[in-house]
Amino acid sequence: MKPSPLQRPRCLLVAALIACQIAGAEALAQQPEQQLAYPHTRQVDQVDNYFGTKVADPYRWLEDDHAADTEAWVAAQNKLTFGYLAAIPYRAQVQQRVKALANYVRYSAPFKKNGDLFYYKNDGLQNQSVLYTQKGGDGKPEVLLDPNSFSADGTVRLTSFVLSKDGRYAAYGRTAIPGSDWYDLYVMDMQTRQTLPEVLHWARYAHAAWRGDGFYYSRYPEPEKGKELTAKNEYQKVYFHKVGTPQSADTLIYEDNEHPSYYVGVETTEDERFAVLSAQDPNKRGNSLLVRDDAKGDAAFTPIIKENSEDSFGVVDNMADKLLIQTNRNAPNQKVMLYDPAHPAEADWTTVLPEKPEPMENVAATGGKLFVTYLKDVSARTMVYDRDGKFENEIALPGPGTVGGFYGEKGDKDTYYVFTTMNYPPTIFRYDIAGRTSELYRAPEIPGFKSDQYESKQVFYRSKDGTRIPMFLVYKKGLKQDGKNPAILYGYGGFDITINPGFSAPRIAWLEQGGIFAIANLRGGGEYGEKWHEAGMKLNKQNVFDDCIAAAEYLIREKYTSPQRLALQGGSNGGLLVGAVVNQRPDLFRVALPEVGVMDMLRFQKFTAGVGWVSDYGSSDDETQFHYLLGYSPLHNIKAGAKYPAILALTSDHDDRVVPAHSFKYMATMQARNPHGAPALIRIETHSGHGASNLSKNLEQTADIYAFTWKNMGITPRYPH
Repeated sequence: MKPSPLQRPRCLLVAALIACQIAGAEALAQQPEQQLAYPHTRQVDQVDNYFGTKVADPYRWLEDDHAADTEAWVAAQNKLTFGYLAAIPYRAQVQQRVKALANYVRYSAPFKKNGDLFYYKNDGLQNQSVLYTQKGGDGKPEVLLDPNSFSADGTVRLTSFVLSKDGRYAAYGRTAIPGSDWYDLYVMDMQTRQTLPEVLHWARYAHAAWRGDGFYYSRYPEPEKGKELTAKNEYQKVYFHKVGTPQSADTLIYEDNEHPSYYVGVETTEDERFAVLSAQDPNKRGNSLLVRDDAKGDAAFTPIIKENSEDSFGVVDNMADKLLIQTNRNAPNQKVMLYDPAHPAEADWTTVLPEKPEPMENVAATGGKLFVTYLKDVSARTMVYDRDGKFENEIALPGPGTVGGFYGEKGDKDTYYVFTTMNYPPTIFRYDIAGRTSELYRAPEIPGFKSDQYESKQVFYRSKDGTRIPMFLVYKKGLKQDGKNPAILYGYGGFDITINPGFSAPRIAWLEQGGIFAIANLRGGGEYGEKWHEAGMKLNKQNVFDDCIAAAEYLIREKYTSPQRLALQGGSNGGLLVGAVVNQRPDLFRVALPEVGVMDMLRFQKFTAGVGWVSDYGSSDDETQFHYLLGYSPLHNIKAGAKYPAILALTSDHDDRVVPAHSFKYMATMQARNPHGAPALIRIETHSGHGASNLSKNLEQTADIYAFTWKNMGITPRYPH
């Protein structure tokens, strides 16, 4: 479910991740393949019948993550994988270099409340960034919440922090199970800085929304013991919690027991006058929208959009008794409309910001203005409008790149934003709203890194059907296009998510060794609006794979790299991409890196949040969609005896978004069907989820990815003695 502007986090997404300079050495393709003795994986006689087509699932037992034999299988696979990685002679040096590159002070963009600033800071190698507050721009920083104190190993995260209108209280979330999407909600008294006794359990997918001395929140029923990380997420409900009372006293606000898979959540406007309820059918891209005017004492929610459809609606803010609504209804690139409760028919809505040729990426209502970020070929442009939609000015950004922030309150005189590119670290600027000027607020200092030593560029190439696809590249200046450079191609292509060009400090470990990092902006994402998304979803999913294949062919054709020096990487939906593409074109890649991937396209909807992906993938419960899904499902299209690239699949034991059984079954099948080919290994992280649960684990994983990739490309990185 794509969050409405009110649902987006009001803090900076600070980039931080990886790169290295490459030496010669003969490609491993010219050497004998290393033979590995894979752990035995037993098979069971499990066959499912889909509309008359029988599909075997011999590793079904690996779906039970708590079973003793599954745990034994995980231990055996990790023993093999970590033994292989430990034998790479330069692995320790890679780990040290990645760690050194990440060891610099970094901040989020501040967000404001009643004149106080709040921001996140990491001193360098802290597992979790610390939440600070200060009085105004020049006040003394004070630690408000340090998530590193939540657990001994630093794997419990701060998931959200939301202040009440008057700043008297804050509701914050922290992960309930390390790495998982479950979190508990706590209340802090901002005057005493003490956390109150009440704890709200089994929250997921939505943060607190304040109204007076309490807040709305969404939660699920307590799952069956032992099934917390695998059971389907059903019967989400909205409650209201009053500060100082136990969760058992919370008031049920909304439920829909006829539709157990619906996602439901409530947001409130800045003045806390309106409670806005959104519900989404996971089979559809859009949502219904209901509102309650608490200033008038309304007891019930009034429908604005009654039925779920393929169109999305989200409230930006209110203008007195009217609501600004961002939507893609009849506007694939998004627009902003004004809804008047006195004239609720859609025909009576007025246009505040009409659709433009460029997709509207974000809208922030701050300082009495609307800060609207559009994407032009995936590069950000931020425009300022008054609340009636009159254009005032464009903010001069440092160049083509990615921008985030501009959050604040109606009365703010300034706001903060972050700008980054692939060779420009995330830099924070303060914007004076009346003066329409930006000034540098904070710039990171990364030891030994100089931006002008690296080149970032955007190229365009044609996919199989002729569609023009953008791709960003970053590499060390002076690189020769001789086909010998190691390269990592990264892709995603789904769920209307834009993969913006951004900086990663650990990635320097790859770039400084002569490597190239490429991001292909595939169809299925949000780079060019909803039509771009539609072109890569459901029965159009093959377009995404074709776009990725064409990206690899471009990099090879233009002699940036060669098949012996090219790796393909992607996570989550991008893990699916990697699995499908290497099944279809294994000849293009030397290494494949599927991370937390959706690999079983016939059963994904049966676990945790999987039913929410039906809107993008379709479902095996539909006959037409079943045949299409079976045709590209990574698990079901592994060919016996094919010359696959070296594969390092990555997953985590606590991933309850894409359950690890996807990667377990995929790699068990790959090892069984290709026991004598290139290495096919799975790295299973512990106490982590859909991504590393702390910085240490993130850096270790990154170093292992680079070491594995270099080894299987026949490359030895050079480090000073």
